[in-house]
Amino acid sequence: MKIENKLKGRDLINIGIYGAIYFVILFAVAMLGMIPVFLPLLSVLVPVLGGIPFMLFLTKVKKPGMILIMAMIMGILMMLTGMGPWPLLTCAIAGILAELCFRSGEYKSAKKAVLTYGLFSMWIFGNYLPLFTDYEGYFAQRADYGQAYIDAVQKLMPLWMAPVLLIACFVCGLLGGLLGRALLKKHFEKAGLA
Repeated sequence: MKIENKLKGRDLINIGIYGAIYFVILFAVAMLGMIPVFLPLLSVLVPVLGGIPFMLFLTKVKKPGMILIMAMIMGILMMLTGMGPWPLLTCAIAGILAELCFRSGEYKSAKKAVLTYGLFSMWIFGNYLPLFTDYEGYFAQRADYGQAYIDAVQKLMPLWMAPVLLIACFVCGLLGGLLGRALLKKHFEKAGLA
């Protein structure tokens, strides 16, 4: 199958629309992170809830670059909201992996679509990296939250949680992809994703 490489205005509009929907879900769920117990659960809730709009987005993706652009937008938005440069790096890596995966299914495979979202969801781990790479700096920025919050987060997020959170992002991304695919079955059939 010959794949047209040039992105058009409609493609960029789709990226913007679905990126905005995904970001609103991400932002709403991220607000729960103010409660310490929800901080590690963001690696579960964002991929599961974000699966629905992302899977609908994949029904519109027919050209290379669309997934990577959306990933980079998420990274830039995370940087602008104070999460530092780590999400930008993880967005680039996850975006490239997701892009290659969906392309390998020629933009037609529903199974590859689910795997694509699992890979894409791993970008979320970048939001946790400052906690594991700059422990002191992370908590210094959150001093206004109070010592009780810092103590609770320190107990919930020991160093061994880093790989657990990364795996959770991927696995919950797969679950979110399956949920999105099930809920959007009619859209998948219409788009030729069987």
